[in-house]
Amino acid sequence: MERQVASGLAEIEAAPDGTFVLRVDGSLQSQVDLADPANLSFEYMRRIGDLLDAVAGRRQPISVLHIGGAGLTLPRYVATTRPRSRQIVLEPDEDLTEFVREALPVPKRAGIKVRGATGRAGIADVYDDSVDVLIVDAFVREAVPANLVTTEFALEALRVLRPGGVAVYNLIDGTAGLPFLRRVAATMLASFGQGVALAERKVFRGKSFGNVILATSRQPLPDVTPAVRKAQPPYDVLPLAEVAGKAQPLVDADAFTTPAAPAGTFR
Repeated sequence: MERQVASGLAEIEAAPDGTFVLRVDGSLQSQVDLADPANLSFEYMRRIGDLLDAVAGRRQPISVLHIGGAGLTLPRYVATTRPRSRQIVLEPDEDLTEFVREALPVPKRAGIKVRGATGRAGIADVYDDSVDVLIVDAFVREAVPANLVTTEFALEALRVLRPGGVAVYNLIDGTAGLPFLRRVAATMLASFGQGVALAERKVFRGKSFGNVILATSRQPLPDVTPAVRKAQPPYDVLPLAEVAGKAQPLVDADAFTTPAAPAGTFR
């Protein structure tokens, strides 16, 4: 199936393993297992699943704000593993959401509400102290929107999160010296005070472009090291302070560009 949506040509096709793959303009966006939504095919999503499992036990309802929707893979995961959870998804491409809902239906009463808004605009309408977990997994042309990784956005995240709430960011980097990753880590450290970064060792060393998961909270985070080191290849877990080094936090006024994945990375 395919459809022209606001962000490009969206295609959904069945994979040999019975899951469904969503691409937009050829870029891999999501993989959904309708038979078992708790099955996360993308490695970085599994790591976010590990974080969710560490933060809140399965079957324990939580409130989640998702920045970025695509195939709604993570909202489906939460709805399956933690029934009665309340979830809001901010996805500006309403055509894409309609296409996904038609091709890959979300069960009724799943507790997933999708709002047609960007992360920066939509978070302004979320109540104070109403969210347990904030997940930022949004891309425009295979790059993270710059206004989602600044101090100003972090302050909005702090506002909507409960005192023990956790913010999780899916970033991509692999540039020499990891300047983008280091500045985002510094931003989260300055705003929240603590946190960790999860990535394959070769990504941390700047030898490969890939996903980096940042998790931060005003409260100490549970240790996710045992879970993520079971991954193949294993992920390393580093304190945000070690990743940030001497980097300075990002602010809206900075003239910076988030790194885009090299051609073919996510295709």
